[in-house]
Amino acid sequence: MKSSLHFCSGVLLLFLGLWPPTAVVAEERLDVPPENAFSIVLIPDTQAYVGAGTKSMPEDPRPVTNKIFAAHTEWIVRNQQKQNIVFASHVGDIVDINEERQWEVARACMDSLHGRLPYGISVGNHDMTSRGDSSLFQRYFGSERFLGFPWYGGCFPKTSEAGPDVSSNNANSFQLFEAGGGNWIFLHLECNAPDDVLEWANEILKRYSDRRALITSHMGWGPLEMPTTNDEFISASKGRMKWKKIHGARGNTPQQIWDKCYRHHANLVAVFSGDQSRTQAYKASNPGDHGNIIHELLQDYGSGWLRLYRFVPLEKKIQAITFDPKTEILCEGTKLVPSLEEHQFELPFAP
Repeated sequence: MKSSLHFCSGVLLLFLGLWPPTAVVAEERLDVPPENAFSIVLIPDTQAYVGAGTKSMPEDPRPVTNKIFAAHTEWIVRNQQKQNIVFASHVGDIVDINEERQWEVARACMDSLHGRLPYGISVGNHDMTSRGDSSLFQRYFGSERFLGFPWYGGCFPKTSEAGPDVSSNNANSFQLFEAGGGNWIFLHLECNAPDDVLEWANEILKRYSDRRALITSHMGWGPLEMPTTNDEFISASKGRMKWKKIHGARGNTPQQIWDKCYRHHANLVAVFSGDQSRTQAYKASNPGDHGNIIHELLQDYGSGWLRLYRFVPLEKKIQAITFDPKTEILCEGTKLVPSLEEHQFELPFAP
């Protein structure tokens, strides 16, 4: 996705004797989508809270804020028409500490989207207790918040065997929307969703098998085995994770969720995740049981990058575009993931 600006400016500066080292290369920015394209925005983990009681500023007297989170949702609103954004999905870890002040800020940020476009949230491990109590999430983002919207499909309806504060009231939800001339379902599963939730998810995906499906679940790709040192979060072999954080013996690892749910559905196009800030960005494409290719995509940028997936049906592709919402400059690499191709890439898509 490199622009010809880099080449042209380089040739001119070389001709003038200014290259290197004084050359200033134009930075590539987010472009306008082609006709008939539509976009889905994935909001990475939004744990960058500052102010009183936060991890970074526990003694700070100022109110809690999250400028990165606010910048993400504000950009989506400003560019909804320009980029033809039809859906926004939050990968989870919407808060850093599971307490009232951060949930109030989180809801204020998501209020920017409320009533403007369909959206869903995967409940991350920071959004609940280790046993799966997501009662604060349910208070701020429960099903009653969404019942009036025609795109809201519903949520896991049962009372979990672990109690009413676990898995229920929008902790697992689905949304229905139209885009690109087709019908879609977007499923949001909590971190390490237990078997009863996966049984419900399988039923929902079968019920709407005539729709293209997308799923966000907080844990997906990262260190294959559970790291035993901090360095292993960066250096260990990466893959579909075989370890878990939530729900104890009831919880499922990402690999188990793939085996019990994802791989069985011919209509599934992509699965999105966050959780692993030290893996940061990762992509894989694997066949499901019906031969359909399922894209598995991790994005967890703590420094402010935002990920847009642009579906271009006429060209049978999906463009993954990672950019700074303040400047719209494209990410050309990070310290952890220096390769441009891990942040700007294309995926095949059969409409």
